[in-house]
Amino acid sequence: MKLDIRPLHDIFAAEIHGLDFSRPVGELPMDEIRAVSARYGVLILRNDRPPTDQQHVAFSKALGPIEANKLIKVAGVDRVRLNVPGLIDVGNLDPDNNILKPDSRQMAFRRGDRLWHTDMSFNQNRATWSLLAGHEIPPQGGETEFVDMRHAFEQLPKEMQTMLEQLTVEHSVWYSRQLGGYDKPTPEEIESSPGARHKLVHVHAPSGRKTLYLASHASHIIGWPLDLGRGLIRELAAFATQPQFIFRHTWRLGDVVMWDNLATMHRATEFEDTLYKRDMRRTTCREHPLPAQFAA
Repeated sequence: MKLDIRPLHDIFAAEIHGLDFSRPVGELPMDEIRAVSARYGVLILRNDRPPTDQQHVAFSKALGPIEANKLIKVAGVDRVRLNVPGLIDVGNLDPDNNILKPDSRQMAFRRGDRLWHTDMSFNQNRATWSLLAGHEIPPQGGETEFVDMRHAFEQLPKEMQTMLEQLTVEHSVWYSRQLGGYDKPTPEEIESSPGARHKLVHVHAPSGRKTLYLASHASHIIGWPLDLGRGLIRELAAFATQPQFIFRHTWRLGDVVMWDNLATMHRATEFEDTLYKRDMRRTTCREHPLPAQFAA
């Protein structure tokens, strides 16, 4: 299978044509896809229609271990819309395929995705690739924006780079969700996702480049006064998300967007989420195998 690779931005991001999800994973050029991902960070896999949920999961599992169940507990949510192990529902639909109620806890949680973030940075077992498939796209809005955090780090002064390499950051999904308007988390919610600590700078192994590891989940810098640490995090995030650094993806039905969470940061953009359906389904690969009860 020959892939047609087309760069989309001066810094990063490319689209790939010719990847046939209907073929067995063993026949797909996974080594080439990993190499292209290491170069571009974000890949738009163009298709006439979305892969089936089973094809989506099988392709993702060929990249690395993926989680079978949603690990974060949202209070009051007992039913799920998608019952495919490994597939995470990140749309605005309830289990009956209706748009979530505007004042629901689920809707408030999903709106946190509109902050710049890195998937699963609040977990000690970090996310590597995320693969997001669009099954129903709103007629306007709802684009996804990305930045390459390797490039952001490389644009900082050397003295700043050296200082940042010494720092460790606490990440919490509840910190970011409250920034986005979510109510105070319940004890049950906090227990389901207590947070994690990661170095602010790491080497992105596939490319060998150093990169910032930031997210709206980044609550504070360990050992720093709270306000000072949060001020630095905001400053770095603002630097990394300058308009000229951003790639914006406008969704087409059938697109699968694959990005490397250890090299990029992303966010969803606004749309009329109480008027239009947005059916988005994601898989998330991890750095290390998951416990058996969570592995797909």
